[in-house]
Amino acid sequence: MKNNDINIRDPFVLYENGKYYMYGTRANNFGKNTGGFDVYVSEDLENWSEPIECFDSEKHNLNYHVNWAPEVHKYKDAYYMFATFTRESNSLRGTFILKADSPLGPFVPHSNGAATPEDWECLDGTLYINRDGKPYIVFCHEHTQIIDGTICYAPLSDDLKERTGEAVTLFKASEPYWADKSKDENEHRITDGPFMYRTKTDELLMLWSTFIKGKYAECLVKFDGGEIGTDFTHLEPLIDDDGGHGMIFADDDKLYLTFHSPNKSGFEKPRFVEIEDVGYTVSVK
Repeated sequence: MKNNDINIRDPFVLYENGKYYMYGTRANNFGKNTGGFDVYVSEDLENWSEPIECFDSEKHNLNYHVNWAPEVHKYKDAYYMFATFTRESNSLRGTFILKADSPLGPFVPHSNGAATPEDWECLDGTLYINRDGKPYIVFCHEHTQIIDGTICYAPLSDDLKERTGEAVTLFKASEPYWADKSKDENEHRITDGPFMYRTKTDELLMLWSTFIKGKYAECLVKFDGGEIGTDFTHLEPLIDDDGGHGMIFADDDKLYLTFHSPNKSGFEKPRFVEIEDVGYTVSVK
């Protein structure tokens, strides 16, 4: 399969031993009741295997509604998938943590329910490990519940089984200096897809997505002091023309940003753009 043959949202790439493992939301029906997730394998980012099912959400009673945004992190010699599902108990979305011994899966539930707050509507949790090796979940509190969506973080147990502290809110979607301004307090503002990246000079960046002038965009935050916290700077968006929910990965030679575009149901494709780590930030080449 070629990139243009693959219809997924929220692409996430794990590079290991000369192979690229790509995960994403099955785009059919906007990722609702899709029955799980697939992984695609490539050696060149152009030619991909057929989809290999790596998680069966029906088998594990997690196909109640959404199956969104799987991303796989290697942590302590195992592979952990952070993915968003709808809880059957209260019909609210949350990020669950799954585990496998291989990037190919099969993944099985690992966390004690969702790692995001029980009474919050959340999505797009990602793993962040701080300088001291402490794991955190970074996630979005959805606009569907609070109108002006936010990005938050919270500590996790070392075994990634559960959240061990209260969530801290970083910012609202309306706060960046470049955000579309509106006097309508009831206008929904979207936050999507946080992803953490540490630069070659030890700066800590966070990708996240929203809409700018009606188009899906890939945005960037830099944390003061190189560690996650409430002191940070919003930088200029990386992509502002109908592409977003991305992440950064490196192979043996290059650094890439991947995201889906266009943001139109049924037409989403994984896109790969070479970027440069310039120390204080990253930039598209």
